[in-house]
Amino acid sequence: MTLKRAHLLAATALLAAAFATNALAQASAAPAKQPPPRTADGKPDLNGMWGGRGGDDDDNVEFNRIMDSRRCAPTQFECDERTNQSIDGEFTARTGMNRPLYKPEFWDRVQYLDMNTNKEDPIFACQSSGVPRVGAPARIVQNANDIIFFYRAGNGSPADYRVIPTDGRPHDPVRSLDVTFYGDSVGKWDGDVLVVDSVGLNDLTWMDKGGFFTSDQKHTIERLWREGDTLLYQVTVDDPGVLVEPWVMPARRVPLNASPKAYLPEGVPCKDYDMANMVSQIRH
Repeated sequence: MTLKRAHLLAATALLAAAFATNALAQASAAPAKQPPPRTADGKPDLNGMWGGRGGDDDDNVEFNRIMDSRRCAPTQFECDERTNQSIDGEFTARTGMNRPLYKPEFWDRVQYLDMNTNKEDPIFACQSSGVPRVGAPARIVQNANDIIFFYRAGNGSPADYRVIPTDGRPHDPVRSLDVTFYGDSVGKWDGDVLVVDSVGLNDLTWMDKGGFFTSDQKHTIERLWREGDTLLYQVTVDDPGVLVEPWVMPARRVPLNASPKAYLPEGVPCKDYDMANMVSQIRH
């Protein structure tokens, strides 16, 4: 090797190392989080319309990942590697690895509900989705002593709302013994994070697709915080009646809808499915 070629190779190696070091430094430098705007009392301002379509799961990066499934059978219609049966939206909508861990005696029930979701899923019963399946609120109205969550109708659920006190009160001893779709909810501020604690929840809702049913021992903790014009929503579900351990739903990021024309449309009337005449296992 000539001296000139050796010098050229050495210079190239040094240049490559410099580029690699610079790229590593840029990758490791996390972007600075934008501080939230604040209300007159100094609390983070969560007021506003959240999400282009009401703050649903489409804004969650974790839930937009594509997972591989089983190969298609020769007789399956409109099937590709993302489906395990013909146009199985129930399967292709599952994009996260995080799943509730059920006690062994309930594994068969989860599997049964999953395979028969077109008849068993509560969203076909014209009822509220409950927490955490309802997702982040579509609109938030924040006051000094309470906060109001509005939810857009969709996926079989009606338009709902919740009025949650944030004045530091404990759970109501009577309402805590009732069993309703959203239970007895109380909120408090933990720094810049709004924490909503709910008890007195019924067993008529699922946590998510896949037959993830709940019991009336369910207890949920919702956390909401704001980073600039993004709302983050995360839920922990503690249900000792059916789960081995609490399930933590990945935080969902919902953008602020700053359009002056943004509104919550009136929900269409819910229609019960004709389940008695269902013969197919092709799911919604």
